[in-house]
Amino acid sequence: MAQVIWSPSALADIGAIAEYIARDSPEMASLFVRRLMEATDRLQDFPLSGRVIPEICEPDAREVICGVYRIMYRVEGDEVWITGVVHGARNWRRE
Repeated sequence: MAQVIWSPSALADIGAIAEYIARDSPEMASLFVRRLMEATDRLQDFPLSGRVIPEICEPDAREVICGVYRIMYRVEGDEVWITGVVHGARNWRRE
């Protein structure tokens, strides 16, 4: 079983998105955060279940799609590092 670890930058991404949603509906912001967290639950048992990130093309750099958001992560041994959450329409490039 892998340990899922959220990086500070990924948590900041979620916080910024939730803050934006909360302007209209705090309840929807809370639901959004819960759904994102639940979308990564399966990574404990199936760390390679997400697709390889097309922009990176490395087998350990993967993503889970949740609604219109991409939850990006990296598999390192028995750890899964959630590295970022971005809107699917965003033109994202590896830094």
